[in-house]
Amino acid sequence: MTTRRTILTLAASALLFAGCAVSPQGTPPPPIVFVHGNGDSASIWQTTVWRFESNGWPSKRLHAINLPYPLARDDDSKPQPGRTSTTEHMAFLKGEVEKVLQSTGAKQVVLVGNSRGGYAIRNYIQNGGGDKTVSHAILGGTPNHGVWAVKGFREANEFSGTGPFLTALNAPKNAAGDEVTGPVKWLTIRSDNNDKFAQPDGLWIGAKGTPTNVSFDGPALKGANNVVLARVDHRETSFSPAAFEVTYRFITGKDAATSVIQAKSPIVLNGKITGLGLAPTDPSTGNYSNNLPLPGAQLAVYATEPGTGQRLGEPAHRKTVGKDGLWGPFTAQSGVPYEFVVSAPGYATTHIYRSPFPRSSDLIHLRAERPAAADKDAKSTITLTRPRGYFDAERDTISLDGKALPGVPPTGAGVSSARLNLGQEVMRPVTAVFNGEQITGKTWPAAENRLVVLELTH
Repeated sequence: MTTRRTILTLAASALLFAGCAVSPQGTPPPPIVFVHGNGDSASIWQTTVWRFESNGWPSKRLHAINLPYPLARDDDSKPQPGRTSTTEHMAFLKGEVEKVLQSTGAKQVVLVGNSRGGYAIRNYIQNGGGDKTVSHAILGGTPNHGVWAVKGFREANEFSGTGPFLTALNAPKNAAGDEVTGPVKWLTIRSDNNDKFAQPDGLWIGAKGTPTNVSFDGPALKGANNVVLARVDHRETSFSPAAFEVTYRFITGKDAATSVIQAKSPIVLNGKITGLGLAPTDPSTGNYSNNLPLPGAQLAVYATEPGTGQRLGEPAHRKTVGKDGLWGPFTAQSGVPYEFVVSAPGYATTHIYRSPFPRSSDLIHLRAERPAAADKDAKSTITLTRPRGYFDAERDTISLDGKALPGVPPTGAGVSSARLNLGQEVMRPVTAVFNGEQITGKTWPAAENRLVVLELTH
């Protein structure tokens, strides 16, 4: 499948190898800093980190940042509760890079970003001194020429291709008109036509039938090595096996030994419990995602029976989290799926079901949820979420409770979660299938202020 989904010309392959950062024999590979996208968290890099580790990369040289307020401002020049400006985003990344350089003793890092994360990378290298501290920059699905590029339309937003932020980033750097800053080596990875944020039509930004003036190749940059992957969606430009293979080759100059995550025991898990904010000065903004710890949240972890979601005895782990939000460490059993139950004042009791974990990770972040007003009449609410990709009804084998996913269109990949509202109060198993992954949880009564989340790994 990887061969089918990867489009690489011979010329592009040669350029990839030319950009490699091969460590001298006996020295550790360069540290990598991963930068998540708009509204996301460090946890989204979980499988990518596992793939690097499966190829011998030391865990201590793999660092995923966690931007406290991961959403972009509506107007980049104006403060907005719970949002981060491009300047703040870049400053946070710069601080994280400096920490990694200090802790590892390295002189330079590799930066790998998805979507909006690529903006911070470009801004840091161009304007924050990153041209000296960064050897390689890899941007997956970054809308480098905007999600839209329409004169007079929301140009103060950082995603505007005609706005001041991207206009400055894309200004020619030399006589050849290159859009990237040297001496850093650059790689962009994009979809051929299945990225919701690189579309000529405004369907996915609420303007169906209106030209965006952005093409499928919007993420490509003049002067970079630009690679196209067939049929991947916006997030899969960074988190798919094919994207990992291209990234690994660009950094090292050689093929990865494997893109399959290799199991390794013991399996020690950790992460943070986070919540949702409510903008106090502007209630119209409603809930917003943040990556701040949720002190006082309580967690119970249960091993479950794979086919029924039934709990196997008493909790395997319990904790009330402190100021750091950390809920672990917890040693998991190989091949066993788990239910994570998060409870905190002001939130629903959130039952998160996960597939078995193949190896250790400290990126298992858990979010407490609140019921949506649209679900107030449901007897039980189940959400299937795919953090590292979208659902494509034409491409994927997917179902929830034996049926097609609610809200997923028949064509295109623009939805990463689906919500099922049940009208029965009886507790029973509910199963989600996505290609080779299957998760079974239990329905829980909404009347008791409970929500169910089935979270896919792949």
